[in-house]
Amino acid sequence: MIDISVSNLSKEFEVGNKILDGLSFQVDQGERVGLLGKNGAGKTTVFKILTGELDHDDGEVMVAPDKTLGLISQIPVYPPAYTVEDVLNTAFRGLKAIESEMEDLSCRMELDGAPALLKRYGELAASFEARGGYDTATALNKVCNGLEIPREMREQLFSALSGGEKTRVNLARLILEDTDILLLDEPTNHLDLHATEWLEEYLSRYKGTVLAISHDRWFLDKVVRRVIEIENGRAEFYQGNYSFYVVEKERRYEEKLKQYEKEQAKIDQLQEAADKLHLWAFMGADKLHKRAFSMEKRIERLRTTDRPTKERRMDIKFGEREFRGDEVMVVKGLGKSFEGRTLFSDVNLLVEGGERIALLGDNGTGKSTLIKMIMGEEEPTAGKIRMGPTVKIGYLPQIIHFDHPERNLVDTMIYDLDCSTQTARNRLAAFKFQGEDVFKSVSALSGGEQSRLRLCMLMDEKINLLILDEPTNHLDVASREWIEEAVETYEGNLLFVSHDRYFINRFATRIWMLEDGHITDFDGTYEEYQDARERKAAAGRDDSGAPASAARQVKKEKPKRPGGTKELEKQVNVAEREVSKAEEKMFELEQEIEAAASNYLRLQELYEQRTALEYEIATLYTRWEKLAAELEEVQG
Repeated sequence: MIDISVSNLSKEFEVGNKILDGLSFQVDQGERVGLLGKNGAGKTTVFKILTGELDHDDGEVMVAPDKTLGLISQIPVYPPAYTVEDVLNTAFRGLKAIESEMEDLSCRMELDGAPALLKRYGELAASFEARGGYDTATALNKVCNGLEIPREMREQLFSALSGGEKTRVNLARLILEDTDILLLDEPTNHLDLHATEWLEEYLSRYKGTVLAISHDRWFLDKVVRRVIEIENGRAEFYQGNYSFYVVEKERRYEEKLKQYEKEQAKIDQLQEAADKLHLWAFMGADKLHKRAFSMEKRIERLRTTDRPTKERRMDIKFGEREFRGDEVMVVKGLGKSFEGRTLFSDVNLLVEGGERIALLGDNGTGKSTLIKMIMGEEEPTAGKIRMGPTVKIGYLPQIIHFDHPERNLVDTMIYDLDCSTQTARNRLAAFKFQGEDVFKSVSALSGGEQSRLRLCMLMDEKINLLILDEPTNHLDVASREWIEEAVETYEGNLLFVSHDRYFINRFATRIWMLEDGHITDFDGTYEEYQDARERKAAAGRDDSGAPASAARQVKKEKPKRPGGTKELEKQVNVAEREVSKAEEKMFELEQEIEAAASNYLRLQELYEQRTALEYEIATLYTRWEKLAAELEEVQG
């Protein structure tokens, strides 16, 4: 059964510039579909047309008439006196109407026991029970706990909430309404990791249809099973999650490029032959003109493929400064309190060279405060932070601030970097600020563009400790990938705060989880941390027999190696053999990938295996290098 059908949809806001140009797609009942496309492609416009907020110029739009549809980005206006609790209870308006009619019928039946009244009461009672009318309080508390809407927030006026809090409450209301079709427009934007994971779990059990716009690639991988990409106003379809979409989009590009190059080679060959025929015709063989013209018509018929294009990537790389010494940062007995409220206390941490650390935690736990303390912008209530003597920090804050927002982009670069106009324009062009855009004032830029400009200025600094506070917050997928490429090539120390699990899992080799006023220090990737947390939750207690919550901030001691140099030599040899075996497996896997080029499902499976193997090889290399360095030190 079809829940949403869009056929030849067209919409333009400027004459001659169609944002949607013959867009057609359908979403079947119970499907989980991701709606992708670069910023400005028309994704949100589609949602507004589906909800009736916008009219379309041409085409047809159909939503199944018996289905209710809810949009997460659209926050209704409520009476000024409505509290959050009142807003949440609007989800039960239908049940309240049934309950009211049942009470009315109950009063009437005391005076008149007509069979029609009894029948109607029975129907209403069955419907009320089936829709959870006797359990609304439990459902409300469950959703509020999952989306972190505490009791004190529920008592606040809805109008007094921030935009992010309103979005969260509206999402809770939609979930409680048990809407048949959910339109999710960036649903994770204002959710922390805990709430996002709860939403993913809810959607995995949700019986209705989901159409989601999101830049959260981890969320898309977990939730969607099909991707519709809006490109040049039309739809491209991919039967898989986000990871499949990335692989398949690249494959289609390469295939189209090969087709175009093959076509061009044939055209060049025919054009050369036609030119020779024309030349010979001019030299006296007039009949050859006819053959040349016939050949040129054939050339025109061959021109069926446009050269495929890729969006140009930003040419970005962090400037690096050599790090000397062992300690990047030492944190001893650190604590911070605000007006009687303790954010965290007795934090003890050591950061050594080359580490990549993700600082995680729910909203309001103090992550950004800790970063500001490291930067010297906030003073600790207790304890101290000591930086290594050669540490030079590069910092991208969550909220971007410019001292002179009235300046245009070129002048901002010139004053900040003390460079020439041409150098400033070249640097800006590398970050996709081109043409007239460079003469915009900084204040006219969007949040994502300001982040990009700040990054552009940061790239010139010679640093060895890069601190990023929510670096992907305002960015679309392409911009997130550009930043990731820059971080990938950066070899210095990295400390970052992020809710982007794709980014976290790609770069973090150590996790600091800030919760309940303490930091849990975990040595490993985000996936390893998640696995360890799930195992601990399942066991309820850690290996020592202590409660799981008591495992925080245990200082990890390096294991003592028995047997001296001989034992180390054995371990180095074993590590070398493991690396060799893993590389042989990788070679075999690459052969399998080439052989399965036309089998999409098998190819996706193999790419997932390759990603896992790449991680395994990187881990084995790290272990081998560490053991080899220890052996050299002992032998030296």
